[in-house]
Amino acid sequence: MSRSARRTGSGVGARDRGGNRRAAPRNRPRHFTRGSIRAIQRAGQETPAESRWGMPGPLAGVKVFEVSQIVAGPYAGQTLADFGADVVKCEPPGGEGLRVLGEFVPGESKAFHTLNRGKRSLVLDLSNDAGQAAVHRLIPEFDVFLINSRPGVPQRLNVDYNTLTRFRPDLVYIENSGYGDRGPGAERSGSDIIAQAYSGLMAADGKVDEYGAPEMITATAPGDYHAGLGAALGVVAALFHRERTGEGQHIASSLLAAGLNLASGSVSQLPVFDAMVTDPAMQRLYEARERGESYEDQLAAKGSMFDMLGKAFRLYYGGYSVKDGAVILGALTPANRDQFRRALGVEDDPTAAEDFNALDPENNAIAEAMLDRIRGIMLTKTMDEWIAAFDAVGAPASKVNHPEEMADDPQVQAMGYMVDLDHELTGPERMVGPIVQMSKTPTGNNMASPTLGRHTDEILQEHGWNAEEIAELRAAGGTD
Repeated sequence: MSRSARRTGSGVGARDRGGNRRAAPRNRPRHFTRGSIRAIQRAGQETPAESRWGMPGPLAGVKVFEVSQIVAGPYAGQTLADFGADVVKCEPPGGEGLRVLGEFVPGESKAFHTLNRGKRSLVLDLSNDAGQAAVHRLIPEFDVFLINSRPGVPQRLNVDYNTLTRFRPDLVYIENSGYGDRGPGAERSGSDIIAQAYSGLMAADGKVDEYGAPEMITATAPGDYHAGLGAALGVVAALFHRERTGEGQHIASSLLAAGLNLASGSVSQLPVFDAMVTDPAMQRLYEARERGESYEDQLAAKGSMFDMLGKAFRLYYGGYSVKDGAVILGALTPANRDQFRRALGVEDDPTAAEDFNALDPENNAIAEAMLDRIRGIMLTKTMDEWIAAFDAVGAPASKVNHPEEMADDPQVQAMGYMVDLDHELTGPERMVGPIVQMSKTPTGNNMASPTLGRHTDEILQEHGWNAEEIAELRAAGGTD
């Protein structure tokens, strides 16, 4: 399939001239056993890797050895693959954990497919001496080693930085963990929800369930994705440094660092501001905590962003229900707020007065009354009608879309943000493509996520193993 065909909505989910969604081809078996999957994998093992790459990207020629699971590490590897790197995902026998999280056929899940495009799969048992020796033999021909784990695990598996740089001195080694590689929490187990809680990101979001307990950010895994993107950026910077100096280096990223960065506006300290806003809010929180009040009551005592900025800020920066859904207003400047007032017909808004002090608690009632007025006005039109009205005056607004609708969104399609792929087991699929597009070195490739061990023999042969050596590796338990 050509690059243009993949990016213009011609595959799964595309529509005919009448606007109806075309059915996805049903040319794949619906039921699989692990034995039938393995047979399909073996049948195509010798297909040349080069035939599956699209146009070369900016990292063409860079080889990445990925030992990771779940989200952060796989997303980093996928981002590097989107930039053109040859990413080999090393998995244990049985595969990484994300393969079976919501699997719809054995060893395949939608989550795994979305985070492992563009990679090749190599099965090695790194708890086995033969598997470790295989990594040591492979690594001299790789530029980057990517791992996410607790500190200490790489040493136990003999794939730590000091060990691998004996075989490749200029190796770029990226290690992602929950809390970082030193300090009192380094050895603790971590995950995205834990990073949300520890970093303050969850409390900053301020959501509670019906019982008053904290709710995690559920739409995505913010710590994982931010850490993964940061890891990929670190790799690119380290490769640039190596190109100039010949030096490799160790890179550390963590879910904690990602959470802190995402919540940096609240985490950072600015005494001249904090004395007026942050310190009083935290004093109220500490007093509520000392009184033994609930988490929900502590949040209320501390106050929200709108309490700190003034409730009038909420009028044109937040969500409203409309006739057929919801619309978000995004005014960040006085000019934006004036645009919304014109579109809504509320030019008489008292909060627009030059002498209106949004931080004066006595003015909260005025802002609340205005909020109720705007809520009523917003209910008089549909999402599309309001967006047309706001666009006409240049006010930043959006209807609230569901993610399941976005693959067919006209703007998404116009930008080519979706890629149409064909998975050898599960058939056609549409995946979100690279996070950036480049004019001279196109990003993205035409490879779906790999089946488990799909390229084991291929990769070993590329790096000098003959059939007898591969058989010996299997016999020693180093691979399936």
